[in-house]
Amino acid sequence: MAQRKKRTPMPTRDPAERSKDFAEVARGYTREMAIEEANRCLQCKTPTCEQGCPVGINIKGFIKHLHEGNFDKALETIEKSNTLPAVCGRVCPQEKQCESRCVLAKTGKPIAIGRLERFLGDYGGKKKQEQK
Repeated sequence: MAQRKKRTPMPTRDPAERSKDFAEVARGYTREMAIEEANRCLQCKTPTCEQGCPVGINIKGFIKHLHEGNFDKALETIEKSNTLPAVCGRVCPQEKQCESRCVLAKTGKPIAIGRLERFLGDYGGKKKQEQK
């Protein structure tokens, strides 16, 4: 059996740089990293991850759109249940909710659902800024 790819790490700022300000430590995923992480999703017939989401996000659906590179559709899918994905992607305890119920959590490497949600929230925010 082939081993699944490892979870895509979140890039962080250099400690020397971040010691001088209060900006975020985590930089967030790039487009390529988000797709790479989405590609790890098994697209389970019964997505148990969704059972752990208190706002009922269609996790399987938004990850499928990310996998396909369709960021707009992925964001639209999230925003049907959650209008603040950039915030929730940062502060929601995904590791105890949706990610803990991911089938891949049994191997200790669940899909980084919160990081993907954060990516899409940031993507949507940037897109709105560009439209101004």
